[in-house]
Amino acid sequence: MRPLQISADTAQKLAKSLNVPLEQVMHMPQHILLAKLAELNTKEENDKKD
Repeated sequence: MRPLQISADTAQKLAKSLNVPLEQVMHMPQHILLAKLAELNTKEENDKKD
């Protein structure tokens, strides 16, 4: 599996928002990363409603 094709800035922002090491973000399978981003988005939307 090859690393994700994202910029270094994007990878750093994802690592910070997901609270995982940068290396883990870069080697995370794309479908898992998308699922985690969806969870994060849902959580942020719920926080805005409250």
